[in-house]
Amino acid sequence: MRAPIDWRELYAANQAVIHGARRPGASRRRTTARPLRAISTDSPAPHDGGDWLSLGGRRVLVHTASDPAAAPAPLLVMLHGCTQDPADFARGTAMDAAADSHGFVVAYPEQPRSANPQGCWNWFAPEHQGREGGEPASLAQIATALAGDPRRRIDPGRVFVAGLSAGGAMAGIAAATRPDVFAGVAIHSGLPYASADGIGSALQAMTRGARDPAAAGRAAHAAMGAAARPVPALVLHGDADRTVRPCNGAQAAAQWCETNRLASASGQPLAPDRPERDGRTTRHRWRDADGRALVEHSEIGGLGHAWSGGSAAGSHTDALGPDATAAIVAFLGLTRR
Repeated sequence: MRAPIDWRELYAANQAVIHGARRPGASRRRTTARPLRAISTDSPAPHDGGDWLSLGGRRVLVHTASDPAAAPAPLLVMLHGCTQDPADFARGTAMDAAADSHGFVVAYPEQPRSANPQGCWNWFAPEHQGREGGEPASLAQIATALAGDPRRRIDPGRVFVAGLSAGGAMAGIAAATRPDVFAGVAIHSGLPYASADGIGSALQAMTRGARDPAAAGRAAHAAMGAAARPVPALVLHGDADRTVRPCNGAQAAAQWCETNRLASASGQPLAPDRPERDGRTTRHRWRDADGRALVEHSEIGGLGHAWSGGSAAGSHTDALGPDATAAIVAFLGLTRR
């Protein structure tokens, strides 16, 4: 039997990058990334402006905007990475501040250490890659419960999911298996749908990428079942990521291009835009037959395995930017209408 992956060891391999190490010829920069640290889940971590609820069989930290939108508000479900917890993830991403600015609700489900010793979402396990049961079903239950709570006035048609690393991989699974719940997805430093079926293949996918992104796209479409529909997908990935290699970002975008092609009424391939360079970001977009940008992949130069533009108040962040939180808010249409 294989030994479990030591996610802390893999994350530690990124610290030289996050703290400013560069390939030959690359520019030096200042960063505010924080080292790894242990997080206790015995009691809720301190956090301002949120409520701890019990939903979908797990604890969830929920932040409702201090100035809610006049119309029913969007909901964003945020999935933390390994070694993190909801409060840490909220601090690092500063998504609560974005919610206050634009009037939406944020929910941070917790992956307990009883489900994974290092708090990772189990994206690599087949029992957590389907529509029925497992972690995707739990996330759908959380979103549905919040959307049905009249006190929060959430628009059930504007429920989205996003995540970092293992959370990004699970966000992709949740969006693929429950498109009837999640109207869009943002995957930061994650992987394509069902790119592993165990510990060994998980490590291989993280270091080498998926064997066949088009096959992953077909599998994701099959997982949608009768609820199949196009799902807008934003993929953000650093080109200096040593934990989840950058090829996974390109392959996640390719997977969603194929999934959305199969889910569309036309069945036609998405049309690529000309790549754009913006600062240290190279952005690729693919549009549907109506010209809507349905898939976007932003590859961020010099970024390791960290939330781009994040706050030093949380772990696994890189303050240099671009601002991943702002990019997610804009792509998913979470801004005030």
